[in-house]
Amino acid sequence: MSLGSSVTNQVKLFRASRGWSQHELATRAGVSRAEVSAIETGRLVPSVATALALARGFECRLDDLFQSREDADQTPEWAWLPQQERCRFWESEVAGRNLLFPAETAFPWAPPHDGICEYGVIQFRRQVPPSRTLVLACCDPAAGLLAAEYARTTDFRLLIIPRSSGAALDLLADSRAHLAGLHLQGEQRGDGNADAVRSRIGAGFALIHVARWQAGLAISPGNKARTVGSVVRSRLRWVGREPGSGARQCLDELRPGKRPPAHLAANHRAVAEAIRAGWADVGVCVRLVSEEAGLRFLKVRDESYDLCCPRGALADPRVVALLNVLQSESYRGLLAELPGYQPLNTGEVRDVE
Repeated sequence: MSLGSSVTNQVKLFRASRGWSQHELATRAGVSRAEVSAIETGRLVPSVATALALARGFECRLDDLFQSREDADQTPEWAWLPQQERCRFWESEVAGRNLLFPAETAFPWAPPHDGICEYGVIQFRRQVPPSRTLVLACCDPAAGLLAAEYARTTDFRLLIIPRSSGAALDLLADSRAHLAGLHLQGEQRGDGNADAVRSRIGAGFALIHVARWQAGLAISPGNKARTVGSVVRSRLRWVGREPGSGARQCLDELRPGKRPPAHLAANHRAVAEAIRAGWADVGVCVRLVSEEAGLRFLKVRDESYDLCCPRGALADPRVVALLNVLQSESYRGLLAELPGYQPLNTGEVRDVE
């Protein structure tokens, strides 16, 4: 029995990505070098036994190595154009399209890239099918914990795209991400995140609760201010965040009518780094990154951090797997140990009507 002509393979790409010769792969899989060569060039359709042996040799799943020709022939699109002539990228299936996500910067939780683009020429080194990658745009500084638990306990991987709440919702609305993380609670009562979703991208979405976290002011250790009010009244150098971010919302509510800071940080950790490096005296971020940077922290409010997705995406196996991770004791235990995080009702789903 063979896999049939409707299946294509990634044997050569997998072998090349590991730097193996055909002989080395043949030895690891227990097949002949001639079989490896014929399979890579398409002259031989492997039997199921041979395909399983190759998958064992690569220590991967069979469906990672062999795909239906219909899926393999789908032309990928850029989620957004690369900014460099040479860049790495990841690939994921989002809303029926295979999208390529350019690597914007290095993050410790980033999975191995799926390929490289050099001067417009795309070279795939794909090791995970696009249908097994879930894309989350968010600003959660602890997103790496979720990605690690997801990879450890499921057959999928989680790609984190660093974005503010507003920018993440924009990617979701354009079907360039499966989920958007947001914390736009504000000072209002009620469900501020649901209100933000309705006003920005409309109804038909669901919110998945992750945690409550503490947002506030990170200030340099030498600053002796004891209250948020005294910091706001003082003449300190502020570092800001872009419009649409939860931190900018908090900052504008603290300083109504005042001109926003001239210098903007890209994320929570960049706020703390600007203060730690002496470029600014104070900025809004979450407690976690303030404590990590050795800064003083003055709490302003508790915020609800949620993940937003189309309601229909709740049936996607990748999202189902994510919900299982969020609701697990192991992940909730990790969150509970982070400064300022409260994993209450983690994994709870509510509709945005």
